[in-house]
Amino acid sequence: MIVLGAGFALASILLSGFLGPRRPTPEKEAPYECGMPPVGDARERQSVKFYLVAMIFLLFDIEVAFLYPWAMALRELGWPGFVQVVLFMALLLAGYVYVWRKGALDWGNETGDRRSPIGD
Repeated sequence: MIVLGAGFALASILLSGFLGPRRPTPEKEAPYECGMPPVGDARERQSVKFYLVAMIFLLFDIEVAFLYPWAMALRELGWPGFVQVVLFMALLLAGYVYVWRKGALDWGNETGDRRSPIGD
């Protein structure tokens, strides 16, 4: 079945390349960037805050991957499992409060004496 599915996919791609219309235009050849015309260089430096928020999002988003199996097995785990998840959530909350207090989640303009979220 896997060979049949892979063969069908390959045949479809090859046939569309041979039978499909070929009318390239500069608009079709340009990279697509969310419907907006490309502006500037793609190699521009991004703010460190962008990467910090991305990493923080990943950290707190991955917790769902741990909470779902726990919720499914709650009855079998009993009180020890419940205590473990409460400790896990307490650690996550402490991390969230830490990054919040450091200003890593603040997207506003920085004022004069404000410290960097990665400094200290």
